[in-house]
Amino acid sequence: MRRLKILMWHIHGSYLNSMARIDHDWYLPIKPGRPEGYGGRGPTFDLPPYVREVPADEVRNLDLDLIIYQTPKNYFEDGPELLTAAQQRLPQIYLEHNTPKPHPTDSHHPINDPNLLLVHVTHYNRLMWDNGRTPTVVIEHSVAIDPRAVYTGERAQGITVINGMQRRPRIAGYDIFLQAQAQLPLTSVGMQTEALGGLGDVPYRDLHRQLAAYRFMFSPMRYTSLPLAVIEGLLIGLPVVALATTELPTVITNGETGYVSANVDALIDHMHALLDNPQLAQEIGANGRRMAQKRFGLERFIRDWNQAFARVAGEL
Repeated sequence: MRRLKILMWHIHGSYLNSMARIDHDWYLPIKPGRPEGYGGRGPTFDLPPYVREVPADEVRNLDLDLIIYQTPKNYFEDGPELLTAAQQRLPQIYLEHNTPKPHPTDSHHPINDPNLLLVHVTHYNRLMWDNGRTPTVVIEHSVAIDPRAVYTGERAQGITVINGMQRRPRIAGYDIFLQAQAQLPLTSVGMQTEALGGLGDVPYRDLHRQLAAYRFMFSPMRYTSLPLAVIEGLLIGLPVVALATTELPTVITNGETGYVSANVDALIDHMHALLDNPQLAQEIGANGRRMAQKRFGLERFIRDWNQAFARVAGEL
């Protein structure tokens, strides 16, 4: 399709890193002090040169083709603040990263607009949100990671990749992480994990080569969209052990491409087995990697997004 000029706020850095692999002209608004949503390119990602920062007060001067919102604040506050009336009438997409809240089945999506396309990142999310009049599509995740990050598993320890577990303890499974950590060698990486004795916020460009040395990845998240960290782990070849909630039971085949269960004791047993049997860990990780390359590859992700762009731009 033709090359588009797209405005998008920096909301989720890892997802932005994947979107940036779609070859269009991307504009990221910035403000002094880089408040939430206005972080621009960010310090930890290596984004292509066609991803450009633009001061927020200059957005109205851009010749744009498409606006992508990702939060209610984007849609209800940031857009009206930054965009001209004509820009607000441009084709629009709302990218919903999250599971419905506060209730898993009775939550109405905050956007109810038949002239906008609502993109969900999992089929579970689209199923559970009440989407109102808004047309929807599902574009499953992908990640752009360092191809040199390949599983070795020589470190007989598990790794959990979550930002700020302590701030959202029930959703993030902080209690489950502590339960597992008390019974086997398990550390963590991500923002604020240094307070737990973990590795802290490792730059994205370095993260995956470090992860590759751990024996397995454990995701204790109770209620979330499919975590990007899990996709990253699978693509590296890390065996993934996770709760069988939301989208994950459709991704991991138990005992073949990883381990999923709602029984935490059973998951801890699986983690012990991976620690005790490096060959098993290699086999499970390799199976998971092959599956993830097919389902979450960048080529499929780019194709799906370009189809969504063509749909809202009237080019289908």
